[in-house]
Amino acid sequence: MNIMITDATPTGQETARLLLAGVPSPITLRELIRFRVREEVARHNARPAARFAGLITPSAAETALNGYRSRPPRRVDWEAAADTAVRAFGRNGFFVFVGDRQVGDLDESLTLTEADEVSFVRLVPLVGG
Repeated sequence: MNIMITDATPTGQETARLLLAGVPSPITLRELIRFRVREEVARHNARPAARFAGLITPSAAETALNGYRSRPPRRVDWEAAADTAVRAFGRNGFFVFVGDRQVGDLDESLTLTEADEVSFVRLVPLVGG
């Protein structure tokens, strides 16, 4: 199933949109975070660029306008990035909403439909990976 993912600021300003294809349902929040990061990293690694704009900031990256710049462009390890994202969620680095409902438990089972919009509200830039 296809799910629309949005990134937003705490004030509600949308900063990015990502269509995730092949999302299983039901899925736990932990699995959804890992699925999202794996997809972002796969897209980046297929066409390595100087900028990586995703849920986490790869290590050895510097902040650049509209993303993070790696010197030189490099492949990102999706598992390390996903682990970083899951840890960041546990430290309140970002919140996740399905529709207007906040999901607070990584192991909560989510039964998603294509009509659902999942929002990631980032509180601080996440570093790691």
